[in-house]
Amino acid sequence: MATSETILPERATTPAHRDGNVLRWLAAYTTSLIGDSVYFVALGWSAQKVAGPTEVGLVMASGALPRALLMLGGGVVADRFDPRRVILGSDALRCLLILTAAAAVALTAPAVWILITVALVFGAVDALFVPAVGALPPLITSPDQLARVTGMRSLSMRLSQIAGPPIGGLAMGLGGPAAAFTAAGLFIALSLPLLLTTRIRSLGARKAEKPEPGTARQDLLDGLRYIRRHRLIGPLVAVGAICELGLVSTLNVGMVLLNAERGWGPSGYGWIVSSFSAGAAASAALLAIAGRLPRAGLMLAGTLLVGCAGAAAIALVPTLWLAAVLAAVIGLTAGVFGSLDHALIQTAADPAYLGRVTSVVMLTMVGLAPLSYPVVGAAIGVWGSASVFVGCGIFASLGVIIALASGAVRHAELPRQRPGVTA
Repeated sequence: MATSETILPERATTPAHRDGNVLRWLAAYTTSLIGDSVYFVALGWSAQKVAGPTEVGLVMASGALPRALLMLGGGVVADRFDPRRVILGSDALRCLLILTAAAAVALTAPAVWILITVALVFGAVDALFVPAVGALPPLITSPDQLARVTGMRSLSMRLSQIAGPPIGGLAMGLGGPAAAFTAAGLFIALSLPLLLTTRIRSLGARKAEKPEPGTARQDLLDGLRYIRRHRLIGPLVAVGAICELGLVSTLNVGMVLLNAERGWGPSGYGWIVSSFSAGAAASAALLAIAGRLPRAGLMLAGTLLVGCAGAAAIALVPTLWLAAVLAAVIGLTAGVFGSLDHALIQTAADPAYLGRVTSVVMLTMVGLAPLSYPVVGAAIGVWGSASVFVGCGIFASLGVIIALASGAVRHAELPRQRPGVTA
């Protein structure tokens, strides 16, 4: 566990956006995510230079399999050990792996088998990193600041998505695959000293008596039972999973096919995606600034309903500008829903189960949603975009019913800001 020098007192004296400890973690998280984005650019373009479209798809998908298969085990590891140490170890391994890949492609051509091996190992290490980094926010800030940290984290993700691909493309253009992999490794390396100086706060009364660890399988089943029996976390995880299955595949795969069907071209697709990202960034900024939204449970259900309605309607509008406006609304409401969902789950979770709870939440995002991609594509081929978008919107709205049917979700509130803590 963390040493006494790394423990913060329970009472926070400054809001999260002025807390140096939180800002160090956020800077580390941002640089690590930019490294991830550059890595994926390097991986994809390296594969494109030496392989055909099928092999490129295989290389890009290789990392998803071990990540999905091992994600729940990563949650067990995060709960058994200090999440900060798991993050440091896995981030260091990711850095070493990418720099090794840079050396390998510099000494020889970026063969497909090398790229697949790198992707598989990176995905396996990511299965440790993702649950641990997701479990860290409740351990570096107080509960009344958790929603603000969630908004700041979402902004960090948007920044990395904006900055990473151009940096990767520039490195690829200047020095080829080796330079792009090196840039990715250096960005991840920058996060390590920042993570080393991030301190863990004392959980005080929130920390439950930690049970004696059993086997990994027992710990995993114990975590799943904890989620299923929890009056608030169980419904929220279910709602999030339904939202991912119903909306994400529609917006990721369906939007490409809808754009082609309407003849809006690459620029039209860019406008729609940019509008969605702008809406999501605005929602993250809203939560980061406000720090708390009242009636969080009802707000969660309401924004999900609006997002579902927007996703169903976007295939029915006749013009590009209306589709772009709807995409911005969907991004805004989906961002508020996702941030509230994560903040409420992490606020309610017992610290002893944070890693396993986070791993299940992340598995629904990186494991379940991609499974519906081919289904949505095939359905659009048979019934057309409009019918599938409406059907997926209706399916995702089942999450609204689950949320409203749960008294714990309807009455859920984020902790109020403590007296003396000013924004």
